[in-house]
Amino acid sequence: MIPFLDLKAQYASIKDEIDAAVLGVLASAQYVLGPEVSQFEEEFAAYCDAKHAVAVNTGTSALHLALLAAGVGPGDEVITVPFTFVATVSAVCYAGALPVFVDVEPVTLTMDPAKLEAAITPRTKAIVPVHLYGQMADMDAIMAIANRHGIAVIEDACQAHGAEYKGRRAGGIGASGCFSFYPGKNLGACGEGGIVVTNNDEHAKAMRMLRDWGQERRYHHLVKGFNYRMDGIQGAILRVKLRHLDAWTAARRAHAVRYSSMLSSLDIVETPAEVAYRRHVYHIYAVRCRDRDSLHRALEAEGIQSGLHYPIPVHLQKAHEDLGYRLGDFPVSEAAARSVLSLPIYPEMTARQVEQVVATVEHDAYVS
Repeated sequence: MIPFLDLKAQYASIKDEIDAAVLGVLASAQYVLGPEVSQFEEEFAAYCDAKHAVAVNTGTSALHLALLAAGVGPGDEVITVPFTFVATVSAVCYAGALPVFVDVEPVTLTMDPAKLEAAITPRTKAIVPVHLYGQMADMDAIMAIANRHGIAVIEDACQAHGAEYKGRRAGGIGASGCFSFYPGKNLGACGEGGIVVTNNDEHAKAMRMLRDWGQERRYHHLVKGFNYRMDGIQGAILRVKLRHLDAWTAARRAHAVRYSSMLSSLDIVETPAEVAYRRHVYHIYAVRCRDRDSLHRALEAEGIQSGLHYPIPVHLQKAHEDLGYRLGDFPVSEAAARSVLSLPIYPEMTARQVEQVVATVEHDAYVS
């Protein structure tokens, strides 16, 4: 059995550190926000080369608050991509704005800057590029367009902890960058969590109030806010895990190199490309397949878990049919949704396990 992700193995590798961190919070009784969360905010901001970090309860909440801090509200439009997890679009809807889609690039499956400018209208208030699977979008091109039109860029970096674009860390290029700490992320909590990083003092101040019922200080509510606070135990756990993130990223990248080297000769799969000047952190190792469903079944028959990220683009989801998009509107996203298969990748994976996955793919190629 080769799992898609092995969180038990990760916990076992740092058990003593995690246990001590959790027990420390229990002893302090600082369960909501508190010193562990504050220290994690400082450490994660430094990791992203950003001035501020505002810890929240989920990556979706991070996106919501970043949009609100940028002034997004009812009547506004926010441009993003349809090939993403639905939370990207849900956050736009939470802010009361209208999601507007542009297609993705064929190679990276991130926002296609060549399609962006045509989607901008006088109502466009923000652009949300998604750093899909752990590789950043073409931020220079996107920022140039956004700056020309005076539009805020909010990075959806929920899959891109530590990813880089021309030496700059994910999250620190746009007005804000949003991360998820869902357990399966490269930096994952033992539960839910999220964070926004920003270099804008006013945005940081606004988000700190909004996450905590709109309070400037206790019982002094200046704005209508939310209960989006991170709990102390997650802050303590994430502080421990952040110390290991670079080593885990190096292991993921090594596995990706091994996969790509061994799979490159097979014509039934196309391996992911790491584009020049973009450091991919491989939250997902997604191949594109001629017959994705056949390979998915073949791996499952051998006890190898694989994933589908994402089989239905957001513009074709029933929940968002009110946006008025139809099949054929975004052909690159739709083709990716039909062909992408995610192979197991996690830091604790062994070279032998990678070889087993590749052998199964090769066998499927032979019998197909």
